[in-house]
Amino acid sequence: MVTRRGADAYHCGIDAAMDVIGGKWKVLILWALDERPHRFGELRRALDGVTEKVLASHLRELEDDGIVHREDFGEVPPRVEYSLTPLGRSLNDALAPLGDWGRANIGGVPPEPGEPVRGPGQPVGG
Repeated sequence: MVTRRGADAYHCGIDAAMDVIGGKWKVLILWALDERPHRFGELRRALDGVTEKVLASHLRELEDDGIVHREDFGEVPPRVEYSLTPLGRSLNDALAPLGDWGRANIGGVPPEPGEPVRGPGQPVGG
């Protein structure tokens, strides 16, 4: 993984991870690419409100960090597809518990201590 700062400049692993996923749109890009590869225009439509400039910048940074793979098919008209690398998939796996926590707490009422965090559609008993 390429980092924007030297490895010894990070205080902890979370600091390093936040350097990679920091920004309003990066986690949403990862979420969209977890479903399937997307072309640039598809990503832009999937992420309502992102500008072309910001999306292009974030994709370039994620590619530089080894999280996203950009495949240029060399066709006319140009066709480029973005997908997650194995490192990107492992990052999404690491973010999954954070998503679980967000879904469980989005209503403002945290689960009782010891209560398992459930995703949408999961029964209370399982």
